Amino acid sequence: MKAFRWTATSALLCLLPGLSFAAELDGSKLSGLWGVPFAGLLLSIALLPLLTPYFWHHHFGKISAAWSLAFLLPFALIHGPGLAASGFMHALLEEYLPFILLLTALYTVAGGIHIRGNLQGSPWLNTAILATGALLASFMGTTGASMLLIRPLIRANDNRTRKTHVVVFFIFIVSNAGGSLTPLGDPPLFLGFLKGVDFFWTMGHIFPETLFLVLALLAIFYLLDNWFYRHREEIRQPNPAPGTRRIGFDGAGNFWLLGGVAGLVLLSGFWKSPVVFSITGTNVGLPGLVRDAGLVMITFLSLKITSSKVHADNQFSWGPMAEVAKLFAGIFLTIIPVIAMLKAGTNGPFGAVVSAVTRPDGSPDPAMYFWATGLLSSFLDNAPTYLVFFNTAGGDPQSLMTTFASTLAAISAGAVFMGANTYIGNAPNLMVKAIAEDRNVKMPSFFGYMLWSGAVLIPLFIIMTLIWFR
Repeated sequence: MKAFRWTATSALLCLLPGLSFAAELDGSKLSGLWGVPFAGLLLSIALLPLLTPYFWHHHFGKISAAWSLAFLLPFALIHGPGLAASGFMHALLEEYLPFILLLTALYTVAGGIHIRGNLQGSPWLNTAILATGALLASFMGTTGASMLLIRPLIRANDNRTRKTHVVVFFIFIVSNAGGSLTPLGDPPLFLGFLKGVDFFWTMGHIFPETLFLVLALLAIFYLLDNWFYRHREEIRQPNPAPGTRRIGFDGAGNFWLLGGVAGLVLLSGFWKSPVVFSITGTNVGLPGLVRDAGLVMITFLSLKITSSKVHADNQFSWGPMAEVAKLFAGIFLTIIPVIAMLKAGTNGPFGAVVSAVTRPDGSPDPAMYFWATGLLSSFLDNAPTYLVFFNTAGGDPQSLMTTFASTLAAISAGAVFMGANTYIGNAPNLMVKAIAEDRNVKMPSFFGYMLWSGAVLIPLFIIMTLIWFR
């Protein structure tokens, strides 16, 4: 229940009196030094598990809080408590709480579904599970698909010596690439949907890119997995004979709750209400409140209807969710000045990044939008990064869906696909890593994982650029 306590503590902060909203943060007046706490948190995530694993495992929440305070307290002293409170409440109410409530609901509901039976971790079965996850991700979210399938995939490969690559490719395909076709799949696309992009626009405009990436990754994975599988030392102990236990689902009632999660997300996008509540200066719309309250209800309902046996069979625990909640709380807070400086465009400290995506004639360059959005999404949260470049490209959904369709496609593809470049590019990456390590799968370090993504993903992204984003 640590994740619930962390979320509840954050929610209680909303009730603190005396926090007033100030003018929107002007990134053009900020020094690049305000990005140091964010960079420090990223380096901590990257290095401390390698250098001091025991310390990191027991104190990562405190480290995240320390970097958050390293930004918030000096900022309040220099720029005033009003502006600091403005950024804090915006990050908490409009970004972090909706984000973490959705992840918690998907994590809980998917963790209440147990796929039973004698799954044999052969190359064909592993590839089939990855392909199934890619199909599900756009309709139940990358988090939902990841949490549903990662446990049976690990269990199917329990008797294999080499399985790190299985989880790495699972992150590439299920936790990222598969979620690119609808706003339900990945948060950046949902933000685009809220801004006015049609629900099926991405399916109609980046389907070929998605198909190419998923099929290429499945083919590479099968060849690699088959090569490992053919070595005698790969199989430590054979699984029980096939057919001794039929494959089926326990906790299948949670599938209805997954549908409820999808329905709430859709409702919050389609429902336009003039009712707005001001909470310590931050405006929160009625559709968002209904969605978030519904997600909390679904989370508790899933816990109530799921038997303890299903949770035990899934080795369900709150550890991975608590880790994501604590680390992303720090990320969402320390990223505030970084996003503001990016929004300042050419007048801000990161003006060179904004200038790089524009051609000499003033028109947008889809290739540069793809890489700029993608590379920043690899290290920043991909949802606000998507919004930054959406606005940089004009911010008008109608013109972006028509005249500048190739630019919006590049922004969408970069935000979703390149979230797989690092563990922190997309929240499910970190959750899958934590679950795998809980089950004694030796996962690559932060930089070790980047070697995998650099070797496998970057060449595919270069090919995609040459074909679709020139």
